Amino acid sequence: MDDLERELRELSLFLDTPAPPEVAAQVRARLTAAPRSRRIAVRRRWRYALAAALAALLVAVLPPGRAAVADAVTGLLRFAGITISTSSAPVPPPGSPSPLPAQRPAALDEAGRLVRFPIRTPAALGPPDQVLVADPDGTGSHRVATLLYHGGTLRLDAFDGRLDPVFFKQAGGSGTEWTQVGGVPAVWIGGPHPVTYVDRDGTVRQESARLAAATLIWEDAGVTYRLECSLTRVEAVEIAASMR
Repeated sequence: MDDLERELRELSLFLDTPAPPEVAAQVRARLTAAPRSRRIAVRRRWRYALAAALAALLVAVLPPGRAAVADAVTGLLRFAGITISTSSAPVPPPGSPSPLPAQRPAALDEAGRLVRFPIRTPAALGPPDQVLVADPDGTGSHRVATLLYHGGTLRLDAFDGRLDPVFFKQAGGSGTEWTQVGGVPAVWIGGPHPVTYVDRDGTVRQESARLAAATLIWEDAGVTYRLECSLTRVEAVEIAASMR
């Protein structure tokens, strides 16, 4: 239950639902008066009940773009169009990864016309070294825009977070934590982890699997951003907060 407790405590940072003092006092009194074996059984039942209640509450509290947060208690976290597995240690993907479907370079203004969301850039980094667009549909509208900085070592992906999951990330539970960007919830994966692309039909494209660097994930105005870099969490949050 240690991982469950840790995840619930982290998720509780975004809730403002204090228990009435008299109820908490009554629960403590009943637990103290019960025999030790009964207290242990009650605590176990209480933990499972708390997990279910928090899962239901989180689904109600967080916007649809961060749907299915209830899966966090079973090792899956769906956040802003990205599915993160925290149930096991990351395993490096084999072979050389392929690029995203139909990925190609584009000028920044051209990329803005090829996607259905505004492309914003971090003021802290300035103009990108290169812009890529990927996965067009039948109308020519591309699903993902990518900005590359520092020779490609810093990557900023953007896509509509209200769509079906676009990336699948495998991360060890100890390396995934909640943080904030501009006062809204964000997820930080603090170490290298495998990442794969998810097709429009929901299939994980294993051929796109690669080992990603530390990544910050957040959502703004329906657009999801994933900043992949070799920076600290504080540095990544500062860059994200400078988006213009």
